[in-house]
Amino acid sequence: MARPSTDSPILLVEDKDSLRAMLRHALESQGHAVIEARDHTEAVQALRDARFGVVLSDLRLPAGDGLGVLRAAKELDPELPVIMMTAFGSIQDAVAAMKEGALDFLAKPVDPDHLLLLVERALSQRRLATENILLKEELAQRRGAPQIVGEDAKLKQVTVALQRAAASDATVLLEGESGTGKELFARALHVLSARADGPFVAINCAAIPENLLETELFGHEKGAFTGATGRKPGKFELAHRGTLFLDEIGDLPILLQAKILRALETKRFERLGGTATIQVDVRVVAATNRNLKAAVAARQYREDLYFRLSVFPITIPPLRDRADDIPMLAKYFVERFCRDLNKKPLVLAQSALEALAAYRWPGNVRELQNCIERAVILTDGDTIHARHLSLSFRDSVPAASLPDGAWAPLDLSGTLADASRRAMADFERRKIEQTMKEAGGDRGRAAELLQIGYRVLAAKLKEYGLDS
Repeated sequence: MARPSTDSPILLVEDKDSLRAMLRHALESQGHAVIEARDHTEAVQALRDARFGVVLSDLRLPAGDGLGVLRAAKELDPELPVIMMTAFGSIQDAVAAMKEGALDFLAKPVDPDHLLLLVERALSQRRLATENILLKEELAQRRGAPQIVGEDAKLKQVTVALQRAAASDATVLLEGESGTGKELFARALHVLSARADGPFVAINCAAIPENLLETELFGHEKGAFTGATGRKPGKFELAHRGTLFLDEIGDLPILLQAKILRALETKRFERLGGTATIQVDVRVVAATNRNLKAAVAARQYREDLYFRLSVFPITIPPLRDRADDIPMLAKYFVERFCRDLNKKPLVLAQSALEALAAYRWPGNVRELQNCIERAVILTDGDTIHARHLSLSFRDSVPAASLPDGAWAPLDLSGTLADASRRAMADFERRKIEQTMKEAGGDRGRAAELLQIGYRVLAAKLKEYGLDS
């Protein structure tokens, strides 16, 4: 009797009933669990419903094809091994499938012994890859890596991409909306890399006025400008043998982009007011919430710098695209802030969970974190209710249900002062968000349009979760 398998089941995609039955019998005789699909549609649905150890798919299917199954599998789990089956005359197609990520292929008629050999090899590779990731995560936790919370497939893809990027010194570009946690991922990448024992130095290129950004990045010599009373090393210098995180790289002034490009390519630069060339060993991770491709097309961003930054691009999904992670994140933040604030453990009421699920989170994870911290502070009992979340002054109605330009209904509960404060905060957030869009993400321009100070704008962007 075959031993029961401890691996995830095998997805078998084959339209011919007799062949599918034979393959299933061969696999089950060795203790493997098998889930069947007859075409592309059934296979994609199965991939969404369960986690598999291996996918075994015919290349030719009546609805769709095996390449579609391969792409769907890799989209959901880039590390999932896929074996393609094909008739002898279609070997060239199978080779093409391997170029798209298939692990191997089987020529028909299928030899059961060969099939079992390939499946066992694929499962062994899968186990090794999983063990490698777990070991790296365990090591990262021991070194104090930031905890990435969530089980969504898109988030898992980001985690796998981070593991791959960490193994090299390639420049990584983290793309994502404000508040998705780009710095968290940058810190995790640093801890997972061979540079973990070196410094992690971060600078927000949008939070520093243009006339000061160059000296912050490259440092200055004594007397370089009025007030430069001594030598000051820049961020590039401080990050030697470590990681330099350039946040909001999309807001880098055009005149400074050439100097950044040279520093990235040569690892050499001069301090402001200096003549000596300084060489550093730095791994650069950049982040942006802007569409840099569009900025390049509009001649607002250097194309050569964009290509230099995006050697290894990773896109972080917005919170609304992984809504199932919201309850897990909320509970994580509740536990964290109860611990940090020395409060007794709190639980989230069903009304609070429903309110969290209904809100669209334009500020993403940062906005959720701020929301939960405020709720923990405001809660006197042992349960966080919807009223403690203060979501009513935000747009609690999903954007898709509102016509363009429409405002969500005002929450008029509480005292006049309470209602007025919520309405003013809602108006202020919307006005700032609209102005930032009009200014194309340029904070200096937005501050001018709003007629407020640069630092005041930066503080309000952070307060409303519109900062990245």
